[in-house]
Amino acid sequence: MSIERRTFLKGSAAVAGGVLAGGPFQGFVAQQATAASAVRSPVLQAIPDLRDGKVRLHLPQGFAYRSFHDTEFPVVLNDGTNLPGRHDGMGAFMRRNGNVVLVRNHELNNPGAPFGPGTPYDSMAQGGTTTIEVTRFGQVIEAFTSLNGTMMNCSGGIMPWGSWVTCEETVNGPDVGPDFTGASNVPLTKPHGFVFEVPARGQSARQPITHAGRFAHEAVSFDPKDGILYLTEDNFAFPSGFYRYLPPTNPLKTGRLLDGGRLQMLAVKGRPNVNLAAEQPQRATYDVTWVDIDDPAPSFPYTPGQTAPTTNDQALVYVGDQGRAQGAAYFSRLEGQVYDNNVVYFTSTQGGGPAETGPDSVGGYGNGFGQVWAYHTRARKLQLIYQSPNRATLDFPDNVTTSKRGTLVLCEDNTEDNYLRGLSRGGQLWDIALNRLTSSTGADRSGDEFAGSTFSPDGHTLFVNIQASRGMTFAIWGPWHRIGV
Repeated sequence: MSIERRTFLKGSAAVAGGVLAGGPFQGFVAQQATAASAVRSPVLQAIPDLRDGKVRLHLPQGFAYRSFHDTEFPVVLNDGTNLPGRHDGMGAFMRRNGNVVLVRNHELNNPGAPFGPGTPYDSMAQGGTTTIEVTRFGQVIEAFTSLNGTMMNCSGGIMPWGSWVTCEETVNGPDVGPDFTGASNVPLTKPHGFVFEVPARGQSARQPITHAGRFAHEAVSFDPKDGILYLTEDNFAFPSGFYRYLPPTNPLKTGRLLDGGRLQMLAVKGRPNVNLAAEQPQRATYDVTWVDIDDPAPSFPYTPGQTAPTTNDQALVYVGDQGRAQGAAYFSRLEGQVYDNNVVYFTSTQGGGPAETGPDSVGGYGNGFGQVWAYHTRARKLQLIYQSPNRATLDFPDNVTTSKRGTLVLCEDNTEDNYLRGLSRGGQLWDIALNRLTSSTGADRSGDEFAGSTFSPDGHTLFVNIQASRGMTFAIWGPWHRIGV
């Protein structure tokens, strides 16, 4: 999610999360080999973009990249779509010809004309997804609109049956008052705040999975063993929740995600409403239970053509308050997540500092510099695997993906230098890339955030976006094993 709503940084240093040891988290234990640890801090250097020779990224020696779909200048896709910016979450799928298909979100807010052809979900909403076929070296083969008429498509998740689930990070609709931008929601024709499925290389049915909740969605991941979808919430000014959606039928049998299932919210056993947004002890571990959300997809009363009486803030907390009334845990701004070998890893962007005393619509709920959590789906245990000690070490982790080696790749989302960081099985953090963008007029764009990191399924290429009004996408490749990725 963009941090345009933040006007200043706040908080104090928190303790760093310790190395996980044993138990259900064996996939994240400390590595023994000292040689492996020696490559954890590669020197980043200026590398020219193979598209035009301009330096946009600093990377380790031996790496290369190509950018594409740079919306600083107009880009027209194969179907006539004028490509919007705000490139955000993204998923990668392999083609038999060796190319990669990317399904990419565009986090556009406020009522307006949809981009691209096809019948939009809402004829007055500007967000959605585009689908791009590229080579492993970032050369575009084809691109088109695959979902339109949605709003604030932030992140999402790759589904093992060959789809991308995209998430709306909003509760806007004609039944809800203006959001943080102050723009009227009266022109909207449909409620928002849902997840939508987008088949790889295909068109979305443009139908929301309403029972997966109407809240400020950020990302999803899928546990193929239990057939459960996990969901994060980035509720900027208020406590956020961690959810799971139990579909009526396992999508691995149906080949798609069905509506009509059950939404639940994470609570900690014996600790009702525990504040996990606050600074945690090293290796903090909790036994988890799940509470039902009885009304996951609320609609609110309104008169067409008039501002709805339900405020945006009231709508934002409606679903989460049902869980918190039953003891659900408090988190700070849950954003990216990824499933890997029975564990769901997810980020808390501003977690880890002194506890909040109430909502914070200016600085955002949470006073820390970021946490990374791991939920073991079989053992039903939650553990803190990393907590940033200061903004120089890790500042606001957002999107996250995992490499074939199991290394986590974190996208930073702050107001200064933004890095891609690696987080090893042993809890070591190191730099992978640094944004060194400038505009065509020479303006500094190093504060633009990374988003949508996703590896090609063969592990060769890391694709990642710059999430800004003038966004772009990068394909990065090189000797990943040399830097522990």
